[in-house]
Amino acid sequence: MSESVEELTVSYHEGELMTVKELDKVVLSKGAWTTILFRYQDLDRKTGEFGPDKYTIRRYQKRNGEYGQRSKFNISSRDQAQQIVTALSGWLNN
Repeated sequence: MSESVEELTVSYHEGELMTVKELDKVVLSKGAWTTILFRYQDLDRKTGEFGPDKYTIRRYQKRNGEYGQRSKFNISSRDQAQQIVTALSGWLNN
C-alpha cells in the first residue's frame, strides 16, 4: 500500500525482473477516493521486450493513511482507447 498519490504505480517487479513498466499517469481526482489513468507496457517474456502501450483506470481508497486499490478498468486496445476519446469528445462538444 502507498501513503501518497505520487507513490501509486502500476509498475510491477517479480524479484529483480520488471514485468510491468509504467510510462505515465494522470491523476483524475484526489481525496479519500482517488482515480488515476495509467499508461503502461507489459513485458513479453518470450522476447524480453516490452509490448505495446496499454491503458488502465484505477480507483484507490484511502484508509488508515494508506491507499488501497478498489477497482480497475483496463482499456483493451489502442482502438478501444480511441473510441473512448471519440465518445467523450462528442459528448463534451454538445
